[in-house]
Amino acid sequence: MTEQKYDIDDLNDKARRHLWMHFTRLATYADAEVPIMVRGEGCYVWDVHGKKYLDGLSGLFVVQVGHGRKELAEAAAAQAETLEFFPIWSYAHPPAIELAARVADLAPGDLNRVFFTTGGSEAVESAWKLAHQYFRAIGQPERYKVIARETAYHGVTLGALALTGVPALRDPFAPLISKAASHVPNTNSYRHPLENDENAFMMWATDAIEQRILEEGPESVAAVFLEPVQNAGGCFTPPAGYFQRVREICDKYGVLLVSDEVICAFGRLGETFGAQRYNYLPDMITMAKGLTSGYSPLGAVVARDFLAEPFLEAKAAFTHGLTFGGHPVSCAVGMRNLQIFDDEDILGNVRRNEAGFRERIEALKDIPIVGDVRGAGYFLAIELVPDQQSHKQFTREQGENLLRGFLSNRLLEAGLVCRTDDRGDPVIQLSPPLVAGETEFDLIESILRTCLTEATDRLH
Repeated sequence: MTEQKYDIDDLNDKARRHLWMHFTRLATYADAEVPIMVRGEGCYVWDVHGKKYLDGLSGLFVVQVGHGRKELAEAAAAQAETLEFFPIWSYAHPPAIELAARVADLAPGDLNRVFFTTGGSEAVESAWKLAHQYFRAIGQPERYKVIARETAYHGVTLGALALTGVPALRDPFAPLISKAASHVPNTNSYRHPLENDENAFMMWATDAIEQRILEEGPESVAAVFLEPVQNAGGCFTPPAGYFQRVREICDKYGVLLVSDEVICAFGRLGETFGAQRYNYLPDMITMAKGLTSGYSPLGAVVARDFLAEPFLEAKAAFTHGLTFGGHPVSCAVGMRNLQIFDDEDILGNVRRNEAGFRERIEALKDIPIVGDVRGAGYFLAIELVPDQQSHKQFTREQGENLLRGFLSNRLLEAGLVCRTDDRGDPVIQLSPPLVAGETEFDLIESILRTCLTEATDRLH
C-alpha cells in the first residue's frame, strides 16, 4: 500500500485553528503536535509520521472486527450507489428493515422492536423518552423519573447527561439538565467493607436501588438504567445475582429496566449482548459503537413487545425521530458487520481468549502502583494506587499528575492507544478489537509493564 504524503505542519495549524476536539484540553496542543491518525489495519493504527500503534481501545470501544476491513467499505459504497439516503419517518428501506429484524433475532426474549438512532447518547435519550411516553399512553403520566448509578456514563445530550453519574460532566450544564434523574451506588467492591462477601455486597447494592425507588415514590419512577459492566470508574462488574434481583425489584414496582449496552453489546463481553452474559431480560437495550464496528455511525434501542403496544393504536405515534437514524448506508454496514461476526466467530474468539487477556493484565500486579484489575471479556481496567497493600487512594491532584502529567503521553509514545481515565479513581482502560489474540496481549502487557514501572519510579 502506497503511503499518502501529508503536510504535517499544515494539518497541525488547521487543527489548532479550526478543529474543536471532543473532551480535549485544547491548550495541550498550543505548542505540541496533535496526534493525527491516518490509517488502520487489524488491531493497529498509524499516525501521520508513519508510527505504528496497537489500538488497545478499539478507537473508543468501537472497532470490534478491526481496522481496514475492505468488505465493510464495499458494503457502504454499494449502498450509497443504490440509495444514499432516505429517512425512516413514515417510510422504510431494505437496509433498516433487515437490520432491525437481525438485531431483534439476536436480542433475548421478546425484545423485538428496534428504534434506530445515530449514536449512543441518542439511544439512551430515546429510551428515556420512550419510557416516559409509554407510561403516559397507559395512563401513568406521573412516571417520568429515572435512576442510574454513581460515576456511570450514559452520554452527553441533555437527557443522557442527566443520567450520567459523573458530577464533573453534569455541573457545567446545570440547571439545564433534568432533575428527574437520581443516582445510587455502583458495583465497585474495591475497598468496600463488604468486598469479601459477594452476596452481602450484592444485597447492599440492590437494596440501594429499591430504597431510591421508595424515596422517589414508586408511582413516579419510569426506569432504571444500568450497564452490564459499568464503563466510567473502570469496568465495574456485577456481583452474582445482582441483575436478577434488580429485575425482581423493577417488576415489584412496575419500573422498566434498561440495559445500556452502548459499549457492552456486540461481543465486548463475549456475547451479542451483555444481558445474555449475565442472564437477565431487560425491557430495553441501548446500543451503538460495535453495531457497525465504527465504519458508519449508528445506534439503536431494542424494546420488548409490550412497550410498542400503545403505539399500535389508531392515531398513536412515538413522537420522536432523528434525521439520520437508520441511515441506509449505516444499516448496510451494520448488516455486513454482523455477517463478519458469524463468518469469523468473533464471539468465540473473545470467549476463547479472554482468560489469556486477563492473565496478562493480572500479571502486572507485581508493580507497586497496580491496585485492582477488573472487568470481563475484552473490557478490562487497572486501578492505580499509591500503596498497593493499604489500597490507599491518590488525591485528585496526584491522579491528575500521574495520568495526564505522565502516563497518557508515555503510553502513546510507547505505541499503545488506551484510556487513562480520571472520572473516578485513576484507571487505565483496555478494550482491544475483538480480533485481538496472543500477540496483541503480549504487546499490551509489555508496554504497560514498562510505562507503569517508570510511573512507579517517578512516584517513589
